[in-house]
Amino acid sequence: MPPSLRRCAGLLALLLVGGCGGGADGPADGRTPVVFWHSFVSSTIPALDSLVARFEAEHPEIDLQPQYVPTGDALVQKLITAVRSNTAPDVSWIHADYLEDLVAADAIYPMAHFIEGSNGMSAEDLADIYPALLTYASYRGTLYSMPMEATNLGLLYNKDLFREVGLDPERPPQTWEELVSYSERLRLDRNGDGRYERIGFMVPVRPGTGPDGPWMVWQFQPFMMQAGTDHLVNEEQTRVLFADEPAVQALSLWERLFDLQNQRGFTNEYQSAFVSGQGAMMLDGPWSLPNYPRLLEGIDWGIAPLPAGPVRPATVVGGEYLAIFRQSAHPEAAWTFVKWVTQPEVQAFWSQRSGYLPIRASVTEVPEYRAYLETNPGLKAFVEQMAVARAQRPIEYSALEIQRELAIAIEQATVGTLDARTALARAAEASNAMLARADRTPPSPAPPETTAVTTARR
Repeated sequence: MPPSLRRCAGLLALLLVGGCGGGADGPADGRTPVVFWHSFVSSTIPALDSLVARFEAEHPEIDLQPQYVPTGDALVQKLITAVRSNTAPDVSWIHADYLEDLVAADAIYPMAHFIEGSNGMSAEDLADIYPALLTYASYRGTLYSMPMEATNLGLLYNKDLFREVGLDPERPPQTWEELVSYSERLRLDRNGDGRYERIGFMVPVRPGTGPDGPWMVWQFQPFMMQAGTDHLVNEEQTRVLFADEPAVQALSLWERLFDLQNQRGFTNEYQSAFVSGQGAMMLDGPWSLPNYPRLLEGIDWGIAPLPAGPVRPATVVGGEYLAIFRQSAHPEAAWTFVKWVTQPEVQAFWSQRSGYLPIRASVTEVPEYRAYLETNPGLKAFVEQMAVARAQRPIEYSALEIQRELAIAIEQATVGTLDARTALARAAEASNAMLARADRTPPSPAPPETTAVTTARR
């Protein structure tokens, strides 16, 4: 699954009224219980069951108790209720955008508490985790969670349609210009009415004010990264960066592709369009891989890295993270699980069964996993892209509102009539006004232990 792109505005206020004590209350049958909240969907549950069974076989003293909670607002609301009632889990699967409020409420441990303890983690192991994931797992430079799995965006394409128009099915587009030229060859207007029954690359435009607006922004960000900027906001959190030239170049590309294929009259059900042969290329992530054998039956498909931009190849990275709650009665046992799941052999085991990407570079050196990738080229393409995956700087003030302004600008420059530069300039003006009004009262000082493990160490 892609990272959560929603936040609950009331999380901090409600969390702050919580107290201490929680998690599993005591030993079960002589074992230490560890309650683990997660949001894995039904297709991933068999993989999770295998992971839990392996952990308990290697740690018979711990009773790991996974409990499903729907992701998004449902997970946020349950965390709110649990912290308020002193019944928080020992460890929970969270999204990076929960960290600000969880840290401000002092609801979770900084990872330094465990990393520098008797059952710690070496600097070498920490350095092996992809830096982009550690950025997301941190808040203001301090590590408060550990990544469990990774995702990124790649290019799904239909090899049959490539052959039909004379394109090499083993050579997907390598650059922005090739993405445009391939799309021009793949588009098909059977009756000459100007409305294409088939298009090449499906530009993933959604209504800017709708629930999928943040998802569209996340899909847009790799193109900004390829043009030279990783972030939507500057380091001082005083100015957005999406009116700068790299973002203008990225949105101009989307605008060009959208107009080239007259996509205004095309469906925005992109996966359905790909399955039916109406679209030849689309953005997708590894979370879809388990569904491909059923959805894409009869289609010769491939996964490729995203085409490189004018500055570099890049993709956006996402993932889910494990946080240990201060209310836990068994934080060291919870850490044993968190540390264990980051091990290369465990990451290889988990990736093969779940379809998620490993969080560590050295996993590709595990012989079993290396052999698995050779027989699963779709997953291999996503794994190899982790080498160019980049993290975005979190927006600390008015994040949802600023993302909405950018989403509206993307829609205005594609579906609408504004050019990319004008649309982005208007969105930036509104966003910068929000940043100027932001309450910049510094958060309460972190406990001394949080200063030891920081992003600088990476």
